Amino acid sequence: MDFRILFLLLPLLFQAPFSSSTNTLLPGSSLSVKSATSDVLVSPNGVFSAGFKAVGENAFCFAIWFAISSDPTIVWMANRDQPVNGRGSKLSLTKNGNLVLLDAGRVTLWSTGTRNISAVKLQLEDTGNLVLRTSEGGQSFTLWESFKSPTDTLLPQQKLTMDTDVVSSKSQTNYSSGYYKLYWDDDNVLHLLCHGPDRQLSSVYWPYPWLKYFENGRSTYNNSKTAVLNSFGVFSSSDDLFVLASDYGEKLHRRLTLDPDGNLRLYSFDMKKSTWVVTWQAFPKPCDIHGTCGPNSFCTYHHSFGQRCSCIHGFKMANHRDWFYGCEPEVKWNNSREIDGFFRVANAEFYGYDRGFFQNQTLKGCEEVCLNLTECKGFQFKFEDSVYKCYPKTQLLNGQRASNFNGDVYIRVPKANLSFYEKPGKEIELDCPSKSVILTTAYKKPHENATLMVLVWVSVGLAGMEFVCVAVVLCFLYLTRNGKDEKAQGYMLAATRFQEFTYADLRKATRGFCEEIGNGGGGTVFKGMLSDGRVAAIKRMREAHQGEAEFLAELSIIGRLNHMNLIEMWGYCAEGKHRLLVYEYMEHGSLADNLSADHALDWEKRFAIAMGSSKGLAYLHDECLEWVLHCDVKPDNILLDSDYQAKVADFGLSKIQNRGEAHNSSFSRIRGTRGYMAPEWVYNLPITSKVDVYSYGIVVLELVTGRKPTGVQIVIGGGGGTAEHGRLVTWVREKVNGASTTEAWIEEIADPILEGNFDRNEMEVLVKVALQCVEEDKEARPTIRQVVEMLQCHEDVRAITDVLIKPS
Repeated sequence: MDFRILFLLLPLLFQAPFSSSTNTLLPGSSLSVKSATSDVLVSPNGVFSAGFKAVGENAFCFAIWFAISSDPTIVWMANRDQPVNGRGSKLSLTKNGNLVLLDAGRVTLWSTGTRNISAVKLQLEDTGNLVLRTSEGGQSFTLWESFKSPTDTLLPQQKLTMDTDVVSSKSQTNYSSGYYKLYWDDDNVLHLLCHGPDRQLSSVYWPYPWLKYFENGRSTYNNSKTAVLNSFGVFSSSDDLFVLASDYGEKLHRRLTLDPDGNLRLYSFDMKKSTWVVTWQAFPKPCDIHGTCGPNSFCTYHHSFGQRCSCIHGFKMANHRDWFYGCEPEVKWNNSREIDGFFRVANAEFYGYDRGFFQNQTLKGCEEVCLNLTECKGFQFKFEDSVYKCYPKTQLLNGQRASNFNGDVYIRVPKANLSFYEKPGKEIELDCPSKSVILTTAYKKPHENATLMVLVWVSVGLAGMEFVCVAVVLCFLYLTRNGKDEKAQGYMLAATRFQEFTYADLRKATRGFCEEIGNGGGGTVFKGMLSDGRVAAIKRMREAHQGEAEFLAELSIIGRLNHMNLIEMWGYCAEGKHRLLVYEYMEHGSLADNLSADHALDWEKRFAIAMGSSKGLAYLHDECLEWVLHCDVKPDNILLDSDYQAKVADFGLSKIQNRGEAHNSSFSRIRGTRGYMAPEWVYNLPITSKVDVYSYGIVVLELVTGRKPTGVQIVIGGGGGTAEHGRLVTWVREKVNGASTTEAWIEEIADPILEGNFDRNEMEVLVKVALQCVEEDKEARPTIRQVVEMLQCHEDVRAITDVLIKPS
């Protein structure tokens, strides 16, 4: 044999069992993160590839992409919100049939959850669908496919059903989940939804919400809830939506993508120019898309300069890297009808979040309506259909300004500052790509210093390389030792907004952990002052039961939990055996501290605390990506900020579940605090989110009565009979059932510290909701989302009633 031929064939002999020429991954094989592009699956037609894609510095996601141009277009990702490290990470098809994505070869970030399957294989099809199949009796069965879990793109033949959503990316360069969603709602109509960074403010903006469904060409009379794109350029759905591409006809490549700006666009690939061309879009006017500029701001559009955002004058950008956070007042104030006034912004509107609608109102009358509503932040006032119309606004969202708008907005501000607020604001052009975050990942490796020393000594022996090697080593040591360098903090900072602290940093911040402000089963909390001047609550965990990689992986989940009624985490320390968490400091401490204090929480604060804590729990149960059980809801874990706004704390690492798992997970040990624990813990029954509902009900009863859940004195036999200790739930039920009138039992159970200063209707609502929450049978309890709706409904009725009964 010619040795030259053998030399050329040698590289092929040592290749992995997969290469760019195959579309199949077999059991026991893996695709790993490599700098080379050979570690990929390629569809038989060569159009699609599947493998790891770099999404930042040392940050990779497993993805499927169009491989038909020099700039690949990603159409699917397995781990868009949790990039993996560049070393040791891989996608493996195990011998028992499970497809698993491992971060650094150790932490499972994603899997198909298939088990004990034989004759299995993973294939990338010509359609772009990644399919896990098994064969039995000569027949092929699909176990999992990427088409049933889309990210931001639908491909031809890929169906969007009631079980799937399409979610936009944050930006053109940040592929993590963004703020827009295409989904089937309960009304059987396909919708586009905007949900802001705090996940609390959300609104549907397509089809146009101000039109009836038939006016939008949609129908609610369907039950299949299916939408699909075909190769000719038709996107149709079972609610009668029919979209036709401008280049209708058979094309090689098409895709439907929900872009980061919230617009749904249909693209065709131009083979001659090797670019994607928009052939249809849902919104010709980008400012009609909700949330573009965030709260307290206006969106304007002109064909020559594009889309721009501007704050209301007297407001400033809340986050200079992301317009979705909108604007906030430069000087904060509390609404007061006695000292507030309004300034006019002409030819402008804020869509949605109306607290009622009032016709035939004068401008003065509309001002009075808004002043009588504490939560009113302004109002829309316009002449339409021969009458003046007034729309009080609880939120100033989805703002637009244009010369053809027939109406004005009046913003509520202190009268003393009216002249300042009436000055025009400065417009700022949107520049989304420049605001993207470069993701990085960095794991500390064992025996790092020893490895470096070997490299240094080897480099000394290489002539002419001494200077380069010493420079590299010094740079590396600087990055790893300087804890405040952004790149060294790596992916955790980018993905979760957390800052990494050293143990020495936090020891210094707490002056040697000298000022204890809390103590619980998970650890001890100390007050500290960070180097940037922020006052923080620093929790030192009891024991380091996890390795660093697992600890950081779970922290990355908590880092994406963001809600105004959840305590905000600022950072962490995972150094050796030390595990510490850094939280925002809450000026008024816990609800438990305030209930036991000499000064009373007034009734308005108590009702707001009940409402706020229910919203925080509802977010954990229903709205975040993972299913989070708190498992220890009690007054000690409800903290109060400077405005007495409730924030749920101590939702934790060990209670996170995948949302796809059944909500009956078994726990290795009983969790919670005596008196607040649901019966399921005691009787070893399946644990669901209803355990938190039960605990919340106990907290509400304690909030109303001022009494602990156990140790309530029950007088027997009337008059001066003997007293025994009983449960708070039993005592309240007896009072409610035994009283002749509602007024009677309310007076008996109300916290004496209130001295009768409370709203009887609100007291009745809270007690009845709480008693539903503490039912022994968990099926009889409402969900926490239903609790929020019941309290919110009462709050809405009260606000509108107040407006109607107050004189003008």
